[in-house]
Amino acid sequence: MTGSRSVRVRLAGRRALLVELPDAEQTAAFHTELLRRRAAGTLPALGEIVPGARTVLLDGVTHPEQLARRIADWDVPSRAADDSGAVEIPVRYDGPDLPHVAALWDVAVEEVAVRHSAYTYRVAFCGFAPGFGYLTGLPTELHLPRRDTPRTRVPAGAVALAGPYSAVYPRATPGGWQLIGTMPDPAPLWDLSRDEPALLTPGTRVRFVAEGAEGGAP
Repeated sequence: MTGSRSVRVRLAGRRALLVELPDAEQTAAFHTELLRRRAAGTLPALGEIVPGARTVLLDGVTHPEQLARRIADWDVPSRAADDSGAVEIPVRYDGPDLPHVAALWDVAVEEVAVRHSAYTYRVAFCGFAPGFGYLTGLPTELHLPRRDTPRTRVPAGAVALAGPYSAVYPRATPGGWQLIGTMPDPAPLWDLSRDEPALLTPGTRVRFVAEGAEGGAP
């Protein structure tokens, strides 16, 4: 429908907008800006905000065409680098793909833990399995391909990388991501007894904390 720079805003039915963005980082930044403006009361009333890999759906919009024109003119800042309020996830960097990841990053195996735990991540969106959050925050030079052959079973708590994302598997499932570590207790990632079952929801900041010896190696 309309757009500014590399952002496209489309009508999605009578009361929804679909905002298309060029990559995961800009999508996460746009989602963060939406949440900030809604909290500040500067965003018109709407229903759900649903982020995806390169889209954000705004549902329940009273005047979608007006909001589309406003969004097209937004200057969305980069996400803040601070880690205030971040969820900390302990990690044993003991994954079977550590040597392969180290080779792709051209570093020693021990350096993978140091690099991966050095950044603050943000949940861009959720999917695949209950409690599975796609975390952005790795610099472009550390993005990784998926495995050529997916595993038939990835254990719960596996810390993994694929493309621009980091993630923690909340339960055992098949998967094709590069496994670099283990969260000792993945149970908190998804708990139906909580008001919000998922620990990692879109917009949540995340820090990985290496367990074991200095440098992150167990």
